[in-house]
Amino acid sequence: MPATEREFAVDGGTLLVRIAGDPEGFPVVYFHGTPGSRLDLANEDERTAAAGVRLISFDRPGYGGSTPAPFGLSRVAHSALGLVDQLGVETFATLGLSGGGPFALATGAVGGARVSRIGIASGAAPFQEVPGAIERLSETDTRALALLPDNPPEAALIFASGFAPLRVATRRGHAAARSDFELPLSTRDRELFSDPSVGGALVASMREGLRRGAGGGGWDNVAWIGAWDIDIATIGQPVLLWYGDEDLMAPPAHAHWLDEHLPQAHLVLRRGEGHLGIFEHLEEMLLALVGE
Repeated sequence: MPATEREFAVDGGTLLVRIAGDPEGFPVVYFHGTPGSRLDLANEDERTAAAGVRLISFDRPGYGGSTPAPFGLSRVAHSALGLVDQLGVETFATLGLSGGGPFALATGAVGGARVSRIGIASGAAPFQEVPGAIERLSETDTRALALLPDNPPEAALIFASGFAPLRVATRRGHAAARSDFELPLSTRDRELFSDPSVGGALVASMREGLRRGAGGGGWDNVAWIGAWDIDIATIGQPVLLWYGDEDLMAPPAHAHWLDEHLPQAHLVLRRGEGHLGIFEHLEEMLLALVGE
């Protein structure tokens, strides 16, 4: 069945939502990367359906077709719960890629028993807790972080400015975006990114996410580079962690921190892989989330 898109009124704004896969399948709420959009996995509808999953993806505020608004982890979690309420969904799993990982965790923390399992693919752990994470930030991001927690709006503006070159590059197409985006990618990631079915889809998703500006990316970074507004010790669901040992964007230190601090973490750290493993292992991940 073809994917559908709808706007939903949630938390005083509008979220643009994409629903794909098996319409009768187990619901998985997907949280896109930073920057990204509901289109991250738009080329993966057949694999999603084959896994028996109904994939619910939405643009966070300020991305793509969703209304701009300030947000943190818990606000996005409440928005996700409001969205699934309107869809008539009671129990679901979450899956977050990269910068979407913290939001998938937050929805588990806020949603409690309604969230059966949580999947994190190359996701960020709390930057202020992971050894070496703050030191790896760019000069722009370091300036923004210095404004937190006192001035989130100004920090979001500075964080957002760091996405300006990528926004320009994605408008120029896959080849132009490769030159801007490939620097922090591992060897395997570069191979994947050169494939239009992966790299082209990611560029299209980032272009869509940034089409109205980089405000969503700015608030993403406030939410998870700044102090987290959730307590991950309260997350009692199984959390499935998928990382590559050559990931240059979410290095293994993030994986190990989450594995050590989440009560029910299950880590898969793949040798020779980087940040984009979800595009090689999506069906396996989805089957694990639905309990197959």
